[in-house]
Amino acid sequence: MVRKGQIVLLAVATTVAVICVYLLNRYWIAPATLKHEPSSTSHPSAPDFTVTDFSGNMINLSDLRGKVVLLDFWATWCGPCRMEIPSFVQFEDRYRDQGFSALGIVTHDSPRNVPGFYRQFRMNYPVAMGSEELEEMYGVYGLPTTVLIGRDGRIYNKLTGAVEPAYIEREIQKLLSQNAVAER
Repeated sequence: MVRKGQIVLLAVATTVAVICVYLLNRYWIAPATLKHEPSSTSHPSAPDFTVTDFSGNMINLSDLRGKVVLLDFWATWCGPCRMEIPSFVQFEDRYRDQGFSALGIVTHDSPRNVPGFYRQFRMNYPVAMGSEELEEMYGVYGLPTTVLIGRDGRIYNKLTGAVEPAYIEREIQKLLSQNAVAER
């Protein structure tokens, strides 16, 4: 009789676990993957902010107007962030002279973890500590979150979670070419 009760309890626990995994996927994981598409045809203005990078330089987002900006919210402990950053370093090298700039915003991490990480990954763009207020301004609910801002200071894409570098690069190229045409 005890054995039969344990089997029933195990079956109920397994069923509850399966339902929880289903709900987690349906309402949290699956919607995040849909955010990899351009948000809409209307492009809101990127909220302005000021941060101090780890070299002590003040950076105002408004000072980057006229450039295509990749704003990356990340943390040193975040596996997908670690996978994306080498591509962002390459993008900075490849597109800097065309008016591209990356800016890393560290969130949910200790500032003491960043300098070693920065050197290890040979990061070639500014990195600053973020804040809850900055995360709220940009609707950051998971890491990594990558925001692509056009030269006009508008948000053209917000990507949550790990994204194929080729997709991000195509989006950067589109913004660089669209904005170059608009400047003529």
